Amino acid sequence: MFAKDIGIDLGTANVLIHVKGKGIVLNEPSVVAMDRKTKRVLAVGEEARQMVGRTPGNIVAIRPLKDGVIADFDVTEAMLKHFINKLDVKGFLSKPRILICCPTNITSVEQKAIREAAEKSGGKKVFLEEEPKVAAIGAGMDIFQPSGNMVVDIGGGTTDIAVLSMGDIVTSESIKVAGDVFDNDILQYIKRQYKLLIGERTSEDIKIRIGTVFAGGRNEEMEIRGRDMVTGLPRTIVIHSDEIERCLRESIAMIVQASKNVLEKTPPELSADIIDRGVILTGGGALMHGIDFLLAQELKVPVLIADNPMDCVAIGTGILLNNIGKASTRL
Repeated sequence: MFAKDIGIDLGTANVLIHVKGKGIVLNEPSVVAMDRKTKRVLAVGEEARQMVGRTPGNIVAIRPLKDGVIADFDVTEAMLKHFINKLDVKGFLSKPRILICCPTNITSVEQKAIREAAEKSGGKKVFLEEEPKVAAIGAGMDIFQPSGNMVVDIGGGTTDIAVLSMGDIVTSESIKVAGDVFDNDILQYIKRQYKLLIGERTSEDIKIRIGTVFAGGRNEEMEIRGRDMVTGLPRTIVIHSDEIERCLRESIAMIVQASKNVLEKTPPELSADIIDRGVILTGGGALMHGIDFLLAQELKVPVLIADNPMDCVAIGTGILLNNIGKASTRL
């Protein structure tokens, strides 16, 4: 039996794995629960995510990826090893080829760390590819033609913006403002405004359920519970969509500005194509309420959300695995 080629979207928030011929077979949070004393891995993925903010002192839930790059090498390796073994993709005497995605502006040291983690977790040959390019392919854009395509990939740790043509990136920008920053903005706002402490999972819940980035775009309320900073006792408050829009305004403005910067550096012929085709939004951040309207208003071009924004990078790795010779993979 031969090993199967696999594509990995190594995200700050989630890891998605695409196995050649099978499609996306794994989608789990990038979280590892470890015993602080023995350094033993206790849980990985969804099981570990349930433990975030709820563990006793000797158990710690770690997110080994920060801003799209590896923050803790050993934990990342353990996580990848766990996922790859779970999938049973290794052959009798052969190891799988792995295509793995990274942000556009990472350093050669960070690239090397990603490649080594993939090799140590069981890859025979590791290919690295830039995230916005893979996301564009996964969203169904034909980037191998001589015409301009623009993609804005808002993940958990980074937002990657790129204009692509002839199968490669023409101009791009990567900023460390994405889903995690939005969660932190909400958390800090509630701390300042209401003197209430809430956890990461609660702030993510608020973002998904009532959050919006378009003023007046949503009119919803949510009851949240946390710890009162003054009395130290549990307390419940009600928060409104308008408040979330206000506290996310600054971070969203940075994504809008980065998108404008990329458009300003784009050759005029390709800019004309982008007016026709529009900008495609991918990544979990594309699901943020009102982000397509806001970007369309600010950039003066049509903005469309990809069909499965969360899965675009993983789908793209699958397409690239089938055309590994055609893709200009950075080896």
